[in-house]
Amino acid sequence: MDKISVAKMPEDKISVAKMDFFRNATLKICSSLDIEKALWHCLLYLKNYMPASQMSLHLYDSNTGIAEIIAHATHEKYRALAIKMVLPEEGQQQIRADRALRIRRLERAGDDAVGAMPAKHLKCENQASLLMSLVIEGKFLGSVAVHGEPGCQFQPEHSRLLSLLNEPFSIALANNNRFRELRRFQNILIDDNHYLQDELRRVSGEEVVGAEFGLKKAMELVRQVAPLNSPVLLLGETGVGKEVLASVTHALSFRRKGPFIKVNCGAIPDSLMDSELFGHEKGAFTGAVSRKRGRFERANEGTIFLDEIGELSPEAQIRLLRVLQEKEIERVGGTQVIPVNIRVIAATHRNLDQMMADGRFRSDLYFRLKVFPINIPPLRHRISDIPILIQHFIQKKCQEMKLEKVPSLAPGIQDQLLAYQWPGNVRELENAVERELILSRGNRLLFNHINGANKKDSPSLFNSEFSNKISVQEESISLNQAMANHIHQALVNARGKVEGQDGAAERLGINPRTLRNRMKKLGIPFGRAVKKNFSSTG
Repeated sequence: MDKISVAKMPEDKISVAKMDFFRNATLKICSSLDIEKALWHCLLYLKNYMPASQMSLHLYDSNTGIAEIIAHATHEKYRALAIKMVLPEEGQQQIRADRALRIRRLERAGDDAVGAMPAKHLKCENQASLLMSLVIEGKFLGSVAVHGEPGCQFQPEHSRLLSLLNEPFSIALANNNRFRELRRFQNILIDDNHYLQDELRRVSGEEVVGAEFGLKKAMELVRQVAPLNSPVLLLGETGVGKEVLASVTHALSFRRKGPFIKVNCGAIPDSLMDSELFGHEKGAFTGAVSRKRGRFERANEGTIFLDEIGELSPEAQIRLLRVLQEKEIERVGGTQVIPVNIRVIAATHRNLDQMMADGRFRSDLYFRLKVFPINIPPLRHRISDIPILIQHFIQKKCQEMKLEKVPSLAPGIQDQLLAYQWPGNVRELENAVERELILSRGNRLLFNHINGANKKDSPSLFNSEFSNKISVQEESISLNQAMANHIHQALVNARGKVEGQDGAAERLGINPRTLRNRMKKLGIPFGRAVKKNFSSTG
């Protein structure tokens, strides 16, 4: 059928030739997910049957009358386009009136009300064209145009051949529309995710409160392990900030652009544990009306944080072990093995060694998780963080509660808070600040519910004789000011000595160089003259 006229063939041979043409041309149209490349393959095939020099594919929006050239191909190349134009009223009327006429043979493309504007953009308005409307279920989607070689005209048999490809082209254009829409939604989701991640970082803050003081050792370990894919086990009492350190580990890792999925293992019933973690297939159990992805599947290419890992059932422990060993999961009720690329960060306040000895926690899973354990000290062991945390939570909660005035602590209250044991750790401190802000109604914060029944025997870090000199300001103070006051008090207690035994750096638990840098940033003077002044006032 190469460059011969089907009109000269017997009827049976014409039928076979048309079938071959339809099959081969359809394969070209479906040869690539990129519709511009598929259009090029089709053009190279069509040129064997008609004087075709280029092809173009157009979308049409009946609501706006806008036509868009989305793909163009010549013998030498193909390209994706996004050239939009508003068709003249004559062209829009022609589309509405001629829906039944699927293909038009034009001696000159520039003379057609519909094809003139696209042909002008492609600089082929003086060439002959075949313009075929693409319609699915009565809806006009657009058109495909075959532009002829200069000086050549298309014949009726060329129109009949191209008309055989109406349905394949219509389906290809409809699928491309759906693909473009899905890609648009995907870009929106990616953009929204980036925005939300930026907002979370802005709200929570890039700097961990206490990172240079009581949490210094833990943060050093976080920075060491964050760039790796090794599992991390966070150990510490309830409320010490395990979730915060897990989030920081993810944010500092190469997976930070991936999802960070949090799972509270203690909050999921045993009967739903496997379904929540690994997902389920439709009909896997009563109520499973559709397929559901589990938390591990959602965390693919990212990090999953398993809080309260000690609450996992024995069955879930076995399946978690397989995830760590094989990097794959199976949905409940399914047989398909699904590979996952995840990093596991686990946390618990329980004694896993004792649970393992009692047979309540698998030893093989324990040693898989305990590749890099990080112990987070309780708040009573890092009282240097308390003043900074108090001011941080006061400002944070005032912002959340939309309070116009930021209240200050009443005189002597900071010593009382420093002497308290804080069995609920940072979470209890945050809740105590929120409660006090509600009760204070804009007045000074008294913390009457924090009494002396749980005070420590050891003396406060702040001597009472200096309690009226710092942290008891009439007006509200910033987080930096609270930190400056805290450092100032350490210098007072150390009689101006920055480093060495019993110096301010040792009292605060930080490196002397770090302390000096922070003092420079906060505008706190130091040196021999300042030390002499502290000694004379002592």
